[in-house]
Amino acid sequence: MNKTLQKIESKILHLLHNTKTKTQLPQIHAHFLRHGLHQSNQILSHFVTVCTSLQQIPYATLIFNHTHNPNILLFNSIIKAHSTFPPFHQSFHFFNLMRITHKISPDNFTFPPLLKATSNLCHYNLGQNLHAHVTALGFLHHNPVRIGLLEVYSTCGKMEDANKVFDEMSHREVVVWNLMIHGFCKVGDLEKGLKLFKNMNQRSVVSWNIMISCLAQCKKDGEALELFREMLELGFEPDDATLVTVLPVCARLGDADAGEWIHSYADAKGLLREVIAVGNSLVDFYCKCGNLEAAWSVFNGMVNKNVVSWNAMISGLGYNGKGEHGVDLFEEMLKEGVTPSDSTFVGVLACCAHAGLVDKGREFFDSMTFKFMLSPKLEHYGCVVDLLGRCGHVKEAYDLIRTMPLMPSAALWGALLSACRTYSDREVAEIAAKELVRLEPWNSGNYVLLSNVYAEEGKWNEVEKVRVLMQGSGINKVPGQSATE
Repeated sequence: MNKTLQKIESKILHLLHNTKTKTQLPQIHAHFLRHGLHQSNQILSHFVTVCTSLQQIPYATLIFNHTHNPNILLFNSIIKAHSTFPPFHQSFHFFNLMRITHKISPDNFTFPPLLKATSNLCHYNLGQNLHAHVTALGFLHHNPVRIGLLEVYSTCGKMEDANKVFDEMSHREVVVWNLMIHGFCKVGDLEKGLKLFKNMNQRSVVSWNIMISCLAQCKKDGEALELFREMLELGFEPDDATLVTVLPVCARLGDADAGEWIHSYADAKGLLREVIAVGNSLVDFYCKCGNLEAAWSVFNGMVNKNVVSWNAMISGLGYNGKGEHGVDLFEEMLKEGVTPSDSTFVGVLACCAHAGLVDKGREFFDSMTFKFMLSPKLEHYGCVVDLLGRCGHVKEAYDLIRTMPLMPSAALWGALLSACRTYSDREVAEIAAKELVRLEPWNSGNYVLLSNVYAEEGKWNEVEKVRVLMQGSGINKVPGQSATE
């Protein structure tokens, strides 16, 4: 390559890695096409890498597909691009293209992205095959390869295999410990995960986040909050992921002081302004603590909102008995041009149920299908059944359950039965109680409910049949439940 082309190539590489110019991909592409560098593997591999960082995977693939003689460097770049974004199996398409069509042998940089793709696919057998492959090629001692194997096994919940890889590693980076902790917690072995966490010589914020999140997911809220406080005492600064994890814990524990401290911290660090998820979590926290004034303050102060922001505030209003305000906010959301999600409709339909807004509820439920092309789920049907039942439209609620395209759940029949008893519709009550027994034959409470329905109708023979059915099925009545006999 002559000096002129070398200078041009150097300039193109500078453009690709300059923060201000790297986003101008079409212009950079045109620049190297104009100078006949469109077959330069060095430039193309850098171009593909930058495309990946900008999440422009289709553009990276287009560039690659017009290359006549890709080398290992370019193949590794395109394999890595597809290991990060779905469909992840495309990584293996390019891997096979490299080996079979172009007869290029992989190197140790080929396998970490392939293992990443395998982890994203959660494909244990594929991971084992790659493990055998890297062992045969002598790449097993390459640290990124080992980390990749560890990630595959821990993601797939194969902690025995993960432990073997872990034990063979003389140098264990923080990321390795994090993978092991997350893997054990994922398979439900919280004790081992916590033991590993305590044995770490060095921790990152991610380490704390993983452990706090695992404790929270296992309903150990008190321990999760205690660990968060220990994190602060040891001088670690929480990031947005920490706050989003801890705020629901504070809400469940009713720890308003901890939540308010997080609010102040998020504000001071700029996280409330910069990270939408932090604002959303604060809105949800304040709503669940019953502090609607603070929730409104956070919601209205958010510079950027997404559909989750609106959902949190709408649901919070319904949860706190302000259903009409929730409906108003939903209509304001639509005027703002925000497209509602499944969760939005669960929230606004619940608002309608709490406020007794039957016509609005029917209108919103119908709009799901006809206006927003969303298929109602059991939660939506449950909200509408609850709404209709609360307002005395028992037959309409029963017809909805009977004609819905989904299999009704016990919760739906339970809501209908509750409405039947409130409005003395014994005929539908009997149907609902029978369905509850059919769906949950192990639940003694359902038999008691059915027995009570028969007793209210004076059908004492049927009451006796229910008692005999319970005895024959070996079901014992839970203390505190009783049927009128």
